Order: sequence, then structure tokens, then C-alpha cells
Amino acid sequence: MDYSQIILDKADGIATITLNRPEKLNAYTRAMQGEICAAMDDIDADDAVRAVIFTGAGDRAFCAGADLTPEGGGHVFSDPTEVADLSDPTVRDGGGKLTLRLFQSKKPLISACNGVAVGIGATMQLAMDIRLASDTARFGFVFARRGIVPEACSSWFLPRIVGISQALEWCYTGRIFDAHEAHGAGLVRSVHAPGELMRAARDLAGEIAQNTSAVSVAMTRAMMWRLSAAQHPMMAHRIDSRAIYRLSRSTDAREGIASFLEKRAPKYPGRVSRDMPDFYPWWEEPGFE
Repeated sequence: MDYSQIILDKADGIATITLNRPEKLNAYTRAMQGEICAAMDDIDADDAVRAVIFTGAGDRAFCAGADLTPEGGGHVFSDPTEVADLSDPTVRDGGGKLTLRLFQSKKPLISACNGVAVGIGATMQLAMDIRLASDTARFGFVFARRGIVPEACSSWFLPRIVGISQALEWCYTGRIFDAHEAHGAGLVRSVHAPGELMRAARDLAGEIAQNTSAVSVAMTRAMMWRLSAAQHPMMAHRIDSRAIYRLSRSTDAREGIASFLEKRAPKYPGRVSRDMPDFYPWWEEPGFE
């Protein structure tokens, strides 16, 4: 697929998605949403890709929020259409469609936030697994200052990452805060000089790509995101019991043990396209709770 608002690069087992509208501070559009989702479909189908990094083009912004101009492709703020049925598909939030696609990823997602990240620029990162920031990054959950509410499923993601009290403070005030405050609250894993940010993100992605089983990582991602919200640990026990039973008999497990005993780097043969355990995705099982 040809992309006009993102850049997709792949090298050394790492895919990098760059939001590419630097003249607009990488403002989010419906076209960008579609391109990111298409890129994720490509990445999930590519067994050579082991980890994904997101960043923004230029040195000023990761993503300055939704593009509210006609060039942005239309937005709920300016859409004159009225529907009576709130279950109508046209009501669905575009940012939520994106974060739900990121949530479904089989590959670990790393954000390298290189500048301003407000609105959807901040909330899209919540569906990523690990967030790094440059010391020039600025974050803002500014919705109350625009007369709306947090979107992109952030009312689910944000409290899980930073706790309910911090999430409410940031969303109640809608204020912009810096990378060091984000780090202190656990929103980002680390803060880096701008010239060091992508190297740090690639080092982290490379550690995953070079040393771990792709199937193990995909299962771990699905289990952590879904089971941490379960009502009882028995639900986690049911899934991790199945996962340990199946994966312990896999070629990846044999390679993991052999490489450890032989004191060498592992070469895992498992592929997420074909070797996920037979009960995956368990959450789609009829009647499973």
C-alpha cells in the first residue's frame, strides 16, 4: 500500500511507523487513521517484524491532535449530520477505532514521543505497550478545555497506566505537562535528549527482537492487556494454564532451553502467523468469561 500521511520502514526485525505531516505538526486525520490500521495489518502478517516503534516526523511534534480543518477529512466537531440512534456506526469515535486496532496487535508497540502530543496524539499512545519521550515532549488530555470528553478508549487505558487519581487530574484540568511529569507518573518509561530518543527506542525493540520468542511475546501481550482487567485471578489461571501447557511443548520452548544450556543466542522458529496456540484468541470463544 502507498502511504501519504505515514511512513512505514522495516529493518532488523523492527517496523517504524512515522506520522508524516510535519507541516501540520503531524495532526491526526481520518486518512492517517486508515493508513496506520493498514500498516498494522501488514505488520501483524509479517513474521519478520518482531517489534514496532511509533514516532512523529520533524522535531516539534509527535501528533498535535486532530486536524479540525477541511483538509483533515472532516471531524465530529464540524459534521452537520445528526443521527437519532447512537448505535449508528457513524457515531463511532475514529480515535477509538485506531486504539482498538492497536490493542489487537500481535507485536509489541513502543512509542518514541518526540514532541507535542495532545488530544489523540496523547491518547493513541496509551494503547502502546512502552512509551519513551524526548525531554521536549509535551502531553495534554485537553478534552475538558474543548467541551468534550476523553476519547480513543482513554477512559479505559489511562487509569490502568497511571492510576485513577492522576488520570482524573490530567483530564479535569486539561493542562499541558512536560515529559518529566509524565515520567514521574509512569506514563512514560524514560526521558531522553532528542538526539538519543530513537536510538533508545531501537535498542529496546532490538532487545525484544533478538532474544525472545515471537509467539511468547504475542501471547504475553494478549494476556497482560486482557487479564489484568479480569474480575477474578481464576480467569488468568485458566488462560495461563492453557498457555503454559501448549507452549511448553512447542519448538520455541525446546529452543529456549537448548540455547540457555548451550550458552548461545536463541533462534526461535515459531511464527505468530501459524504457531499461536489453538485456543487463541480465547476471548472470542462462545460463552468464555
